[in-house]
Amino acid sequence: MAVQWDSLWIDGHLATMVPGADPCGAIRDAALAVRDGRIAWLGPRSALAGAPEALADAVHSLAGGWLTPGLVDCHTHLVFAGNRVAEFAARLGGEGYEQAARRGGGILATVAATRAAGSEALYDGAHRRLMALLAGGVTTVEIKSGYGLDLDTERRMLQVARQLGRDTGIGVRSTYLGAHALPPEYRGRPDAYLDFICDEVLPALAAEGLVDAVDAFHERIGFDTAQVGRLFRRAGELGLPVKLHADQLGDGGGAGLAAGFAALSADHLEYTGEAGAAALAAAGSVAVLLPGAFHTLQANRQPPVAALRRHGVPMAIATDCNPGSSPALSLPLMMNLACLRFGLNPAEALAGTTRAAAQALGLAHDRGTLEPGKRADFAIWDISEPAEICYWLGHHPLRQAVVGGRTIPTH
Repeated sequence: MAVQWDSLWIDGHLATMVPGADPCGAIRDAALAVRDGRIAWLGPRSALAGAPEALADAVHSLAGGWLTPGLVDCHTHLVFAGNRVAEFAARLGGEGYEQAARRGGGILATVAATRAAGSEALYDGAHRRLMALLAGGVTTVEIKSGYGLDLDTERRMLQVARQLGRDTGIGVRSTYLGAHALPPEYRGRPDAYLDFICDEVLPALAAEGLVDAVDAFHERIGFDTAQVGRLFRRAGELGLPVKLHADQLGDGGGAGLAAGFAALSADHLEYTGEAGAAALAAAGSVAVLLPGAFHTLQANRQPPVAALRRHGVPMAIATDCNPGSSPALSLPLMMNLACLRFGLNPAEALAGTTRAAAQALGLAHDRGTLEPGKRADFAIWDISEPAEICYWLGHHPLRQAVVGGRTIPTH
């Protein structure tokens, strides 16, 4: 019998995350084969056509563990300089998130630090954070810009994001978030800033191949509906999909706005109402829940999980890793918080960091589930059941991460 596959994984179980009777698409006592960096076959081990050693060049034992799709962190601000520890302490003393932003702290404090940092410093900090995410099973990550708010720094941030992907092998999607805050040099002139990013920055960065999607911060301390609409129309002209920070601090109609542009996702959504959930469902957009920001900001308004379920909106979970509102470096911990604070069940949490998260990045065709033809990105866990991934606090039971069929170091 001729060898068919490059590698074969046996002696364990698969959580395929393919929708079906089992909430995790579980196959027990399973096997999974890889050829040319893609999943070539999977199923019960009993269905193998012969002895494993005769079918693959390399045979790996799962030793009774579980193999899942590699986790996808679909909302991060991983590239930045400095920290906001002083803001954290001030918040504990009673200062609100909006208060910090209005006095020149918040996002603009990180903008100043990031503008002053060189590419090497930005890379080193982001690389450490990326390795922490990888240790929690993340094999694909979205990285936003938005801490430069000028052409040179935004370019530098996105170049660092691309380099991280090349150097680590981890899948990186880069998102332009120029409409994150109004930079100090444009204070009081938001429309002039929109001219700048729509006419100069976004076209330049897109032409350089640095942008996979466009995002905006749609809030009363961010950008209004007309301004976001203008940016998103420009993104459409450039062939770029959009995402939106929506309804985090109040119901400003952000979910409906995102849906109107067929956004890949609307993120945060604490104040989204029934109509917003229905609009996301009609548009095929993903709701990205960010429990790290909810926890860090000590918020008390939960996203409308019941409404999202009613309308069949896919719910993704992400770290929102950033120095101000979510200094989070563990996606499994975010899964735990989504269960305990938002009411998701463990299967929903795992779907939210695999299948739904891949959809939120426009990658559902390539990863997020274990299916033949998809990229061989997976995580191998020393666990008894898939729910255990989001059970532990401060411990990642990850044994191994594989990207494109190749094992990558997790430390």
